[in-house]
Amino acid sequence: MTDPFILRALLASVGVAIVVAPLGCLVVWRRMSYFGATIAHGGLLGVALGLALDIDLTLGVVLVALALGGLMLGLGRQRAVPADSLLGILSHAALAGGIVAAAQLSGQRLDLIGYLFGDVLAVGTSDLVWLGAGGIVVLGVVGWLWRTLVAVAVHEELAMAEGLPVRIAEAALVLLLALTVAIAMKIVGVLLIVAFLVMPAAAARPFAGTPEAMVGLAAVIGALSSAAGLGVSIGIDVPAGPAIVLVMSAVSAASIVWQSLRRD
Repeated sequence: MTDPFILRALLASVGVAIVVAPLGCLVVWRRMSYFGATIAHGGLLGVALGLALDIDLTLGVVLVALALGGLMLGLGRQRAVPADSLLGILSHAALAGGIVAAAQLSGQRLDLIGYLFGDVLAVGTSDLVWLGAGGIVVLGVVGWLWRTLVAVAVHEELAMAEGLPVRIAEAALVLLLALTVAIAMKIVGVLLIVAFLVMPAAAARPFAGTPEAMVGLAAVIGALSSAAGLGVSIGIDVPAGPAIVLVMSAVSAASIVWQSLRRD
């Protein structure tokens, strides 16, 4: 457990859990899990872009995720197609487009399984730099806009009536989700990032009395689940990303059962 690659994996997975905690709570409050999935599925297209342009793959993911987030913001104002249907179209189109684009890259060897499901044990120093820099940006912007973000999550019309910058907060949330997907993709892959966002927040919800308490508890649950899942992965030789998500699933299930029993 003291090998450098394991320590990097532990630092990366725990770091991602802490960074995504406030965004995960906002996603749960606003029922935006499908929204996050749409941005996440665009990550594979970003990988293909990075390979095609010979740039850092994380930068490629950031660019595509930001473009996709901006597209969803623009299309979200139309009324011809329901929002959930629109997200379904964009989500699967982005994933399919990424797979096709990756397959068309001549002379490139792309580990699709690694990008779809992550490989936290392969995290390098540059990934940790991206995580640190991106995490500081995400947490800083969330802290700056926290009051507005919470107000919009509780009641958007009331927040607008109070004169809060609702549109700025909504745009910032989309862009922050895009950046978070980019820096977390190496940990759990494009198919499991939404679980990383939603599960700790959902598990924390029954035990938290305030929004801030829920964020703190979600961060703790995510960090402990990441460490436990990494231990399981190393102990029985299974993929680390899915192992972490399975631990989070167990914690979420226990939280739901506990809440149900308490109500009965």
